[in-house]
Amino acid sequence: MSSDVPESFYDLKPLDKKSEQFDFHQLEGKVVLVVNVASKCGFTPQYKGLEELYKKYHGQGLEILGFPCNQFGRQEPGTDEEIASFCTLNYGVTFPVLKKIDVNGDHADPVYKFLKSKKAGLLGFRGIKWNFEKFVIDKQGNVFQRYSSMSTPEALDADIAKLVA
Repeated sequence: MSSDVPESFYDLKPLDKKSEQFDFHQLEGKVVLVVNVASKCGFTPQYKGLEELYKKYHGQGLEILGFPCNQFGRQEPGTDEEIASFCTLNYGVTFPVLKKIDVNGDHADPVYKFLKSKKAGLLGFRGIKWNFEKFVIDKQGNVFQRYSSMSTPEALDADIAKLVA
């Protein structure tokens, strides 16, 4: 693993929408769902299902983190403030939506470098293929599973229920 990728999920410190550090140590002991999101994508309605999962399991220790990304069809062109406003107004999102990042390439955020290094996608592909790919991290900080954009938030319900129990 390259030197800019921490060994532990909890050592990651991405930036939030205000460009302040969001220290993953605060997530220790929680189940975390990480999603790369976009406002102008065919999968954007998944925000609704993500928020439903968040409301259902947040009290049991689920955290959801949205990472806006503009790398796929330029479907997330807005500023961090515009993205946050869109999520709240259109989908009632209450889970954290952090700073817009790259998930692939030379400038990929360390969060995604870490996640991709731990769990490959279909046929061993390490890159993120499209918006709304999902990673579930267990209470010990291990990448439990990776789900494609086609997997709806509702399809993750059973796995999340087991992990938060």
